[in-house]
Amino acid sequence: MATRVNPKLIDDLEIYGAQDVSKCYHCGNCSAVCPFSQGERIFPRRSMRHLQLGLEERLQADLEPWLCYYCGECSEDCPREAEPGETMMSLRRWLTSRYDFSGISRLFYRSWKAELWAILLVALLTGVGFLLLGFVQGDLEIYDGPGAFLPSHIVHWFDWGMAAVLVILLGINCARMWWFTMGKEGRANGTHVPLGQYLARAFLVPYHFITQARYSRCEHKRPWAVHLVLMLSYVTMLVLIMFFLGSMQAGPGIDWRVHVFGYAAALGLVVTVIFAMRGRVTRTEAHYKHSHESDWIFLILLLTVAVTGILQHILHRAGLDAAANIVYVVHLMGVVPMLVLEVPFGKWAHMAYRPLAMYFSDLQPRAVPSRSRVEPVRPAGASSGRA
Repeated sequence: MATRVNPKLIDDLEIYGAQDVSKCYHCGNCSAVCPFSQGERIFPRRSMRHLQLGLEERLQADLEPWLCYYCGECSEDCPREAEPGETMMSLRRWLTSRYDFSGISRLFYRSWKAELWAILLVALLTGVGFLLLGFVQGDLEIYDGPGAFLPSHIVHWFDWGMAAVLVILLGINCARMWWFTMGKEGRANGTHVPLGQYLARAFLVPYHFITQARYSRCEHKRPWAVHLVLMLSYVTMLVLIMFFLGSMQAGPGIDWRVHVFGYAAALGLVVTVIFAMRGRVTRTEAHYKHSHESDWIFLILLLTVAVTGILQHILHRAGLDAAANIVYVVHLMGVVPMLVLEVPFGKWAHMAYRPLAMYFSDLQPRAVPSRSRVEPVRPAGASSGRA
């Protein structure tokens, strides 16, 4: 089968944040310093070469960009300043847009204005909707309990409705990721991974999701720690909202059984987001040297959600229920676009794609030849024609 190339692929990747890839002359320094470049996984060098050659389908089937955590060592050691680490980051954005069946990811990564307007529109609709709900059935002066402006059980059902939509959207995109990297590739190579192997190695998904263990093998440990705290803080807050919203919203007394986790998660979100913002402003570390517009939108939105969540909690505990309700609406105006836009189509989708990539990369060497249709064997001397 002929290999199709896209001569404009380098130009296209620049929109997703890639630097001047043409500078790379494949000296191999980047792969030599990367602790993950082993065996058949020769990256970022191989991905850089595929990009230069315009091998779009090859890159689409590639797991290597997800196996890179962008510690920045490759970019620091590049004699041509080709920024291989940033190129791998841009490939992750590009792959996210390829997995997304809706085309929304592609639109957002190619136009920060489109992403911003979408967030503002969803936030506005959220604010109007919850304000109407509150004024129709509740009292602005009541935060929780009978007559509450935003009853926890209504918000709870709304959260679960959003969760169902997210699972469907992200599930479809994850299935497309599997098809591009495992299904389609296996069919082309005449191989498949037995179902038993999928089941036996399934533990790798939660393992890498929770621990980010591969990242900890990088020479610089601080980026791994920041990344781990940010991810676990967000997941902790998400679990609290989805399963313990009633206890989280009740008050003004503090239920330490749930609030202690909320405080830890809120602190983790605020500290790590500010740390990441500071790094992108000072640009003292390789992985913060370049910033795509989507990175800033993500960080600002996440910080807004964290700060308004803390503020509405403080106001409620202080007995200022009307102010707490207003801030709660503003908080939801950040939460909803974060969940419906950033999780399935933006940077938070990496939380699903990266552990899946670890899982698939472990399965690929376990592939076996697929069964082919065997032609019946005719007896010697038999004729294929009619008598």
